[in-house]
Amino acid sequence: MSMSLPPVERAYVREDCVREWKNGTSNFKLADPVPMLRFLYELCSTMVSGELPLQKCKAALDSVEFSDKVSDEELASSFADIVTQLSQDIRMPGEHRARLIKLAKWLVESSLVPLRLFQERCEEEFLWEAEMIKIKAQELKSKEVRVNTRLLYQQTKFNLLREESEGYAKLVTLLCQNSETSSHNAAATIGIIKSLIGHFDLDPNHVFDIVLEYFELQPDSNVFLELIPIFPKSHASQILGFKFQYYQRLEVNSPVPFGLYKLTALLVKEEFIDLDSIYAHLLPKDDEAFEHYSAFSSKRLDEANKIGKINLAATGKDLMDDEKQGDVTIDLFAALDMETEAVGERSTECENNQTLGLLTGFLSVNDWYHAHLLFERLSPLHPVEHIQICNSLFRLIEKTISSAYDTVRRAHLLSFGSSSGTSVDVIHTENSSRHGSFVDLPKELFQMLACAGPYLYRDTLLLQKVCRVLRGYYSSALDLVSSGERVVDPSYVFVGNPRLHLKEAKSRIEEALGTCLLPSLQLVPANPAVGQEIWEVMSLLPYEVRYRLYGEWEKEDERIPMVLAARQTAKLDTRRILKRLAKENLKQLGRMVAKLAHANPMTVLRTIVHQIEAYRDMITPVVDAFKYLTQLEYDVLEYVVIERLAQGGRDKLKEDGLNVSDWLQSLASFWGHLLAWDWGNY
Repeated sequence: MSMSLPPVERAYVREDCVREWKNGTSNFKLADPVPMLRFLYELCSTMVSGELPLQKCKAALDSVEFSDKVSDEELASSFADIVTQLSQDIRMPGEHRARLIKLAKWLVESSLVPLRLFQERCEEEFLWEAEMIKIKAQELKSKEVRVNTRLLYQQTKFNLLREESEGYAKLVTLLCQNSETSSHNAAATIGIIKSLIGHFDLDPNHVFDIVLEYFELQPDSNVFLELIPIFPKSHASQILGFKFQYYQRLEVNSPVPFGLYKLTALLVKEEFIDLDSIYAHLLPKDDEAFEHYSAFSSKRLDEANKIGKINLAATGKDLMDDEKQGDVTIDLFAALDMETEAVGERSTECENNQTLGLLTGFLSVNDWYHAHLLFERLSPLHPVEHIQICNSLFRLIEKTISSAYDTVRRAHLLSFGSSSGTSVDVIHTENSSRHGSFVDLPKELFQMLACAGPYLYRDTLLLQKVCRVLRGYYSSALDLVSSGERVVDPSYVFVGNPRLHLKEAKSRIEEALGTCLLPSLQLVPANPAVGQEIWEVMSLLPYEVRYRLYGEWEKEDERIPMVLAARQTAKLDTRRILKRLAKENLKQLGRMVAKLAHANPMTVLRTIVHQIEAYRDMITPVVDAFKYLTQLEYDVLEYVVIERLAQGGRDKLKEDGLNVSDWLQSLASFWGHLLAWDWGNY
């Protein structure tokens, strides 16, 4: 009993359609468009079952319209897939398989399906039965295995004994000769390299390694980027990975040369290799490095927290020595000394950590996109703490703000000359009007400032430049909104919504102040000029925003050991000064208070306000000492007083319910005495 094919539900190749095609009705057309793949499957099944002759296939195709536009290639591919699927049905009766073979032959003969498609997709036995191959199926299978093995699994071996050292000598000579060659001769150099590989039987991977080695030593060569693409991209990551792994060996004591980091960064920047593909070869792994730094950071935080704590093991004589009258000194560099010591301890880490070295390489080639990715990925390590990374980041910040700073400087000199009544150079005036005064900054700058964090204190000149540029940036956004239809700067065409631009500028300024400028101020030892520059930016913001930044300022920096150490030291020194502050030494100690407040206004002023609430007799000398404060510090003082007034948990009246509490009386008296002073322009 012969087995039959399972019936196919025919939604489009119906009996009436088959009858019309058999009769050869030329004007017969299907009424509605049909899906191509389903129609072809039903048509092939009908012909294989013998209900429709093969010769009527074209008539059937001419009578239908497909729902989607179908090319000849798509039609041929669909026919080949359907025939391949039907040929794999082992339950197909013999007469049906014979018709399927005839159908495949007819499709090839009628040029509906290229022979190549059947040879690619059908099994060897079916191809042999359909006479589409000239060798038997078993022999074809064996040949296929051999070819696949040779193409996919057999490694290309180069006979190193057959290689001639003369070829490598000529290669090195060629590279050295082309070190000063311009890029228009790169094509000739590429041709010579290919000729050397072929003539001297050189291993292409070895040649690639030599080329990378050369450009590691000569990173500024002009032809480098033209030579690299002739080698396969897939090999670059592996070759560079082997170079990094060499320096990971225990017997190799030398650190990774900076040229290798710069070379790798340049290849990633030019998208010749992927960052993740080379990152997998670097050591130490992130988790291991994070764990090691976490232990190191915890130790430093403990040391910072111990500053100002009472030593219960100290003798009475030691405590008396600490309290000697006249020995009042302040240490403005305690936190910086601690930081210098920590940087010295971590100096070997930058040499041994290859991920930090790669970050330095990205900064050296001005690739901020990939450098920012590594900054975020390695943020638990505080990479900017390392001097080399910090200096490279500062150089990139300087380069980013250079044009904007020139604009701000020209506008300032012009306004200064006109306001003072002095004559302004004609050439300078013309240049200023030509270049305009509108300042716009890229988002990458604010990413750099966020990565720099409090470490911008290391370059106070750059810190002040950043403040001036940010002030010009926000002022330009304000002018753009207030100008309306008027043109602010003829040389700059602004595209977009001015109010959205102002909102974005305000958000960026707040982020820069909170993450970088204010934390950096705490580490600059007694420099009122820096505080004034920061105030020039802060003064553009409403008081609500400023007070919010002050509140976040103190909370965010508790996780950074050097900032915590600076705060603890300032608090300790402030208490020591307040214990000795009197009318006789007011001038000397008042200046000391101001020096402390210049760097740590929040900590110093809060400590002073706390002491005033408890000791009312300190009001007069403290108010006299406050004449040395800057505008930023007065603004912080206002915030501290308002914060103390709003703080809950304290009664504002005494127990009798009639009289004001002592702390509130002291605070009100202090504020009244302070307002009696003439603050000038504040």
